[in-house]
Amino acid sequence: MTDAFIELTQAKARYCYTLDTRDWDGFGALMTEDIELDVSEGTGVPVVHGRDAAVDMIRSSLTNARSAHQVHTPLIDVDGDEARVVWAMQDRVVWENGPSLTGYGHYHERWVRRDDGWRLAALRLTRLIMEFESTG
Repeated sequence: MTDAFIELTQAKARYCYTLDTRDWDGFGALMTEDIELDVSEGTGVPVVHGRDAAVDMIRSSLTNARSAHQVHTPLIDVDGDEARVVWAMQDRVVWENGPSLTGYGHYHERWVRRDDGWRLAALRLTRLIMEFESTG
């Protein structure tokens, strides 16, 4: 395994961990300042540009919710200080007094290597399955 492979899998693990533990500073620190975040498929949420806007959008979408995000079987293509990665993903989000969502799909990402490590520059989420269930 290459150092880049290990570094990228660690960065994505940190992404999932900081997201699910609501460590918004740590979550934002994994992104470039000009990140492009596209979770529009199946949600109607517009594409978001910029780290602060991305963190704010994700934070607000998870208000009053518990979540677990998992990624598997990465396809990693490193070209110098840039990497394209596709992760198989599953997420579970349970809102207080509301519905729950279990989703399956893929994160399509572009990462850039900086002096202090890999940073997420673009993310597009595609969904294969979205299962909603009432918890009320």
